[in-house]
Amino acid sequence: MTEHSKKSRIFLSPPHMGGEEIHFVQEAFDSNYIAPLGPQVDAFEKEFSEKTGIPHAVALSSGTAAMHLALRILGVKPGDEVFASTLTFIGSVSPATFLGAKPVFIDADHTSWNMNPDLLAEELDRCKRHGKLPKAVIPTDLYGQCADYDRIMEICTPYDIPVIIDSAEALGAVYKGRSAGLGARAAIFSFNGNKIISTSGGGMLASKDRELIEQARFLSQQARDPASHYEHSQIGYNYRMSNIIAGIGRGQIRVLDERVKAKQRIFEYYKRALDDVPGIEFMPEAPYGRATRWLTVILITPETFGVDRETVRLALEAENIESRPVWKPMHLQPVFQKNYPSRAIQGTVAEDLFNRGLCLPSGSAMTTEDMDRVIEIILKSRTRPK
Repeated sequence: MTEHSKKSRIFLSPPHMGGEEIHFVQEAFDSNYIAPLGPQVDAFEKEFSEKTGIPHAVALSSGTAAMHLALRILGVKPGDEVFASTLTFIGSVSPATFLGAKPVFIDADHTSWNMNPDLLAEELDRCKRHGKLPKAVIPTDLYGQCADYDRIMEICTPYDIPVIIDSAEALGAVYKGRSAGLGARAAIFSFNGNKIISTSGGGMLASKDRELIEQARFLSQQARDPASHYEHSQIGYNYRMSNIIAGIGRGQIRVLDERVKAKQRIFEYYKRALDDVPGIEFMPEAPYGRATRWLTVILITPETFGVDRETVRLALEAENIESRPVWKPMHLQPVFQKNYPSRAIQGTVAEDLFNRGLCLPSGSAMTTEDMDRVIEIILKSRTRPK
């Protein structure tokens, strides 16, 4: 057995069950509702809306499915443009390509690392002068921090452009006292295995617009028209969440506040240990909200710290600790440079964050010993051969 294999793996952000999940899953088994739909799904949607304050919600197979449905319902078609954050996960923008639309990637700002509202305003003004406005704007709430919703919606409202918030990483975050995603035309959430609460997979589309959610519900069930037989006048999708997965979600939503507090405590522990180390900076918290710190993210300046981000990542991996670079900006992804040609509105901020950014292990069940192990290796990495 190697020394590496003797050390327990510290994962980036593993699932953390609360205990009540099994009760609701057992209810699903006892009722024999194990396929998509069922009472657990209905209850999960209701409890999610109560928790977030977003009145209407439909539980789906993934956050990507939620984004796809939102864009389709809002009329995105081949040849349209959709504006999106460049610093994001691909599932935020790939649904636009499903519909034949072209993404336009907006750079981040230094305040929040999210979509830069000033660049958005400048580009929308330019688009108006050229007679072609985008069909939607998709800001991402990065690593548990909300974008500047009010500013973005203030910019988009005069053009009548709907805003879809990608809150996949931000359930539990707060913007000016309200829940992540609240106030946009629609918001999407993810319950993937590494999210702040997890159902193993799955997502939610939420909105104050009841009609939008009802349309999404219809399309997510293969667009079956009312009839005793299977009647279809539109093409739909098999996007609904299963009753069993929804049972897990009901257990998880009950511990959301605890998970947020745990993530924030982890961030504070890392920050106390590393904040004064030359060459290390932490992702800032924007003044308008409270981030969940879904992942604790640092920037490493090699000229000051001594080694670069990749050296630190490899040092952690050598000790069986998972870390990950900040999202590679979408405008740098080969698929958008070749197969789906797109354009970027600047991009230098996002590129710098990618080059220097490292996501540290942030699982809500981490122990002090786990965090000390991570911190020790980060500090020791400065003495590794370059």
